[in-house]
Amino acid sequence: MFVIAGFAGLGLLVSLAQAQSSASAYVEPSVPTGTPIPGDYTGALRPQIHYSPPRGFMNDPNGMFLDSDGVYHLYYQYNPTDTVAGNQHWGHATSRDLYHWENQPIAIYPGAEEEGIFSGCAVIDVNNTSGFFPDQTNGVVALYTLNTPDEETQQVAYSKDGGYTFTKYSRNPVLSIGSTQFRDPKVIWYAATQQWVMVVAYAQEFTIGFYTSPNLTTWTHASNFSHYGFLGLQYECPNLVQLPMLTNISVENPLDPSNINSTDMFILQLSINPGAPLGGSISQYFPGTFNGTHFTTIDQAARLTDFGKDNYAGQFFYNIPPTSPQVSIAWASNWQYSQVVPTGPLENFRSAMSTPRYNVLANTTRGEYTLVSLPYNLSPLYTTSSSLANSSSLANSSLLYDYSTSVPSGALTFNMTITSIPLTNGTGTANFTFLSSVTGESVRGGFYLGGDTPFFLNRDYIRGFDNPFFTDKFSTNNLINADTQTFRLQVVIDRSIIEVFLDNGLRSATATFFPQGELDTLVISTRELNPGVQVSADVYGLNRRHSSRQAADMNSPYSAWAQEENANGTVIGNATMTSQKVRRDKLGHLKS
Repeated sequence: MFVIAGFAGLGLLVSLAQAQSSASAYVEPSVPTGTPIPGDYTGALRPQIHYSPPRGFMNDPNGMFLDSDGVYHLYYQYNPTDTVAGNQHWGHATSRDLYHWENQPIAIYPGAEEEGIFSGCAVIDVNNTSGFFPDQTNGVVALYTLNTPDEETQQVAYSKDGGYTFTKYSRNPVLSIGSTQFRDPKVIWYAATQQWVMVVAYAQEFTIGFYTSPNLTTWTHASNFSHYGFLGLQYECPNLVQLPMLTNISVENPLDPSNINSTDMFILQLSINPGAPLGGSISQYFPGTFNGTHFTTIDQAARLTDFGKDNYAGQFFYNIPPTSPQVSIAWASNWQYSQVVPTGPLENFRSAMSTPRYNVLANTTRGEYTLVSLPYNLSPLYTTSSSLANSSSLANSSLLYDYSTSVPSGALTFNMTITSIPLTNGTGTANFTFLSSVTGESVRGGFYLGGDTPFFLNRDYIRGFDNPFFTDKFSTNNLINADTQTFRLQVVIDRSIIEVFLDNGLRSATATFFPQGELDTLVISTRELNPGVQVSADVYGLNRRHSSRQAADMNSPYSAWAQEENANGTVIGNATMTSQKVRRDKLGHLKS
């Protein structure tokens, strides 16, 4: 959670019947309690398969866990009263598939006017180590930073109803060092020592502290991890997670269970802001080993989680078995411009989350223990059982697909595979363009098969937002695998956000963009490839729900959220879509 100036405003003290029995909570009159906040999700810039808040400003994902009923809980930094950061609460949404989300009531409120409920985590206390849950095994404990003008402290709130309502611990804080730069706790259960382990940022000391506890309320300092990787201005949002290992990253389906092996390897992931190589905020990770108190890296190299600019403060879900790919979600924005993007004045919200992602480790040609990230299963969102467009002979050719009427959500994914690439003297390019047939705007990307085989992503041809820090071009290098001579690319686009995944998730990039006109056409093309190189591609539309307004059924690939939109297009959740074509002028203003 990025530290911001204190906020002020009118408010009142109300006793929340559903939560926070340890003390009354400060709630502004405009902030509802005990009911989800409604939102309009029909805007032309509103993502349809990425989570976004009903209204207001959202940043870091918080408290993510999977409960015993198969429900994923996503909490997040949330200002329900404005489209800029401040007045921080914990928003809350739930899902069974990580794409169909149901907005829940705000989970945790500030306790006073100048307080902020900053980033943190949630765990399931199945053994009642805390003593909060004498008669249950599904008690949820949230650990978060309470920010005040005087100090940042780590605090606890507990939930007896599975994470929907919380009571603040009467003996808070559980950890205080007298600092204003001490935040973002993330806790795991370490079975070998039967202890809880917390990682927390001493932000401007460039240090991650490790603490242990038998009960989630009494914490003992164990060790520090300091001055590794990119430093920037501050460390934030650490994660410690054990990851399995791929046997072979180059196979067609790398996440097949037979290709995944359990390991004792961890990564420590942390975020920096500002100071990213491209400016603003970014996340980095360090692979290593952990013995219950100390984390030891395999080396001191800085490894970025993303080569784009809009992926920050990612968090891993608690309660995913360590032998399975770990699932994460990140904030898809950057602190350099997150509070001025045009979705605020145009559509009354700012920020979305990344796609949920599977995460594993893999050994690669140039590096051990590389973090591999791929989108969580998208197939339930396909608009059709077979691809909308495809080609198995795309070498030195092109594929054009107009999705202006066939995919009203504006969300697509495509896969491209290039095989028989020569290892020396390679030539040619493989490019893609998403464009607007009305305004001519476009988002582009491409791969050069020669030289050092670079890949690029370009949002420069989008005209709905102009900001000196809104870097428009990103690139990375992606060496051709000598064993397979193959390159694979997966792209996901969703109205105002694009994510690319290279070679089975070996590298990935996230970028937001804000067009004046809706993108409605995809072009995939290759040129000047060596003889014998083969290229194939397939394109799928992605929908949140069926246009027939089927009754809510979370097992249906076209299901609505629990409550669909009313006659005005307002929903409790972000599942709506529309075929409406909203156009904008050069300043991003709506056209009539």
